[in-house]
Amino acid sequence: MTLADSVGLSDAHERLAVRLLQLGLAGLAVYGLVTHQFGMAANGLFSLAVTLVPALLRREYGYTMDVGLVLWIAVAIVLHVVGSIGLYQQFSWYDEITHTVSATVVAGAGYAGFRAFEMHDSELDVPSTFRSVFIVVFVLAFGVAWEVFEFGAVEIARAMGFDSPVTVYGIDDIVTDFVFNAVGAVLVALWGTEYTSGVIGFLRGRLAAHGDE
Repeated sequence: MTLADSVGLSDAHERLAVRLLQLGLAGLAVYGLVTHQFGMAANGLFSLAVTLVPALLRREYGYTMDVGLVLWIAVAIVLHVVGSIGLYQQFSWYDEITHTVSATVVAGAGYAGFRAFEMHDSELDVPSTFRSVFIVVFVLAFGVAWEVFEFGAVEIARAMGFDSPVTVYGIDDIVTDFVFNAVGAVLVALWGTEYTSGVIGFLRGRLAAHGDE
């Protein structure tokens, strides 16, 4: 079963939703440039670029990602960008939602990469329990790297006199972020790994092609 099947929307409706989200990100980037809010513009442009990665994979490698996964990625990105323009400050629970959803995307990507490598190497035989542990550890490690990136981005932007595309709210916020990162990771470990089968197949194929070169 694909994620698109679970969502219950047709491919056409899901593609329309993705396009609308991308249009919103593009509009946000333009608005940021026009109003000289360069942090907002950078957020919009970078986020838009990430949502275009599935299209790049289709063009370069002929791999068509499940439209449900594309929508999943786009929603996670848009939630973050919308939060950065005010919702994070107004509603404490909004940050918890965005981190949970974003963590599920990171968890899915990490699991797909790990599982593809495992299937590619016949000498590897990893217990399913370890795979679940790996997902959680991978997401938490990514969370550490993200927090370091946020701190660095804020300091660099401050030194250059620009608005930072990200904000650091303090230790309490970081701890809360990690808690909900873990929640997202556990959700994928328990119920979400089956939706990454298409990505796993693609990555496994790329590993095989690279090994034959």
